[in-house]
Amino acid sequence: MRIIKIEKNDAGQRFDKFLTKAVKGLPKSLMYKYIRTKKIKLNRARTQPEVMLTEGDELQLFIRDEFFESPEQDVGAIARIEPKLDIVYEDENIILMNKRPGVLVHEDDEGRDNTLLMHLQSYLYRKGEYDPRSEQSFAPALCNRIDRNTGGIVIAAKNAAALRDMNYRIKSGQVSKFYLCAVHGTMPKKADVLKGYLKKNEKTNTVEVSDTQKPGWREIITGYRVQATKNGDSLLEVELFTGRTHQIRAHLSHIGHPLLGDGKYGVNRDDKKKGYHYQALYSYKLRFDFEQSGDVLDYLSGKEYRLSRDSVWFCAEFDYRK
Repeated sequence: MRIIKIEKNDAGQRFDKFLTKAVKGLPKSLMYKYIRTKKIKLNRARTQPEVMLTEGDELQLFIRDEFFESPEQDVGAIARIEPKLDIVYEDENIILMNKRPGVLVHEDDEGRDNTLLMHLQSYLYRKGEYDPRSEQSFAPALCNRIDRNTGGIVIAAKNAAALRDMNYRIKSGQVSKFYLCAVHGTMPKKADVLKGYLKKNEKTNTVEVSDTQKPGWREIITGYRVQATKNGDSLLEVELFTGRTHQIRAHLSHIGHPLLGDGKYGVNRDDKKKGYHYQALYSYKLRFDFEQSGDVLDYLSGKEYRLSRDSVWFCAEFDYRK
């Protein structure tokens, strides 16, 4: 028999979800069978897969040792990397980082692991705030994603409670996201709120935008305000009221103003000659419009974090000083 004690970072998740992380060698089909037949118990009693775990709970596992024989968490990669992070804000629960264009946030299909997440975990490992060998089911994680060739503020959680809370806040619309982008042409209005509908093509990893609703298409709302114009191009501040894949790039292209440097939703041949090797899009500001809920991140309510203009590589082209 093995006994697993639920620690602080393990609490707050379903019984079955925890087991899939803590006992990686146990097939899911067997796991559910063992729960039904009481070979896996919670606090010495039969339980249900959906039960939520609390700190101090104990799991009793009457299963073969071979299921526990998974490779020990390798700390070699995060120990070897010299972490390079541009930290915007940090406390005991979260960290905000400025991701540069060209940097991957997570490991990709080709297995490349020199990612923002790896640098984050290396940074926390060196600080003594994270040791994968002492964790049963948790690792510091990113709460939002930014495309490889887009830059901007990425939120990460240092512990499980902060991760759950921040993910909920983002999903429920309590995090306002603002972008700066450079587009072709002069906008028809100084400020506007665009509405449309979007459909994603999984095969091509592109999206389409329509002005009219169609079956299966999702509503998108994109606000913009012109910050500067120069040589027939415009610098915009964009607020996302909905967060869909490639929403800003596709929505602005749909109305005839593709982003400079964007070869997917525009033609970037001439833009590259002008130095736009990435799409001119940067997530430069976050505002935490948190409701007071008694959760761990309540103290961030009303806080706003932004990058300076010097951090946004294309702002200098517009003499933008804000």
